[in-house]
Amino acid sequence: MPASAFEYALIRVVPRVERGECLNVGVVLLCRQRRFLHARLRLNDALLRALAPDLDITAVAEQLDLIPLVCAGGRGAGPIGALPIYERFRWLTAPRSTIIQPSPVHVGLCDDPAQTLERVFRQMVG
Repeated sequence: MPASAFEYALIRVVPRVERGECLNVGVVLLCRQRRFLHARLRLNDALLRALAPDLDITAVAEQLDLIPLVCAGGRGAGPIGALPIYERFRWLTAPRSTIIQPSPVHVGLCDDPAQTLERVFRQMVG
C-alpha cells in the first residue's frame, strides 16, 4: 500500500496563558485513508508542578483522559463520539483558550500511522 497522508497536533498544557509557557503532553494523529484516529498522552506531574505549583493536576488529568475516548468514538465519548473520525479530529484540534490546548495541525506521509504516532510522541513529548 502506498504512503498515506496523516495530520497531527500536539496537546499542550498551558497553566498560565499570560506567561506563554506550555508543556507538551500528547499527540493526536489522524490518517483518514486508514481510518486511524488515536492519541498518545503522558502527563509529567513533576514538570507540571515546577511550572505551575498551584494547578489542579488531577482536574487536568481528568480532562486529558477524555481525548482517547473521543478518538475511539462511540457512546463513551458522548455526542462527539457519533461523529466521523475526521470531524472528531477537527473537534479535538480546534483552537481553545483553556489550559489544555492543541498546537496547529501538521501534515505528512506515513506507511504505518501507529508507528508514526509513536515516533512523533517520542520526538515531541518524550
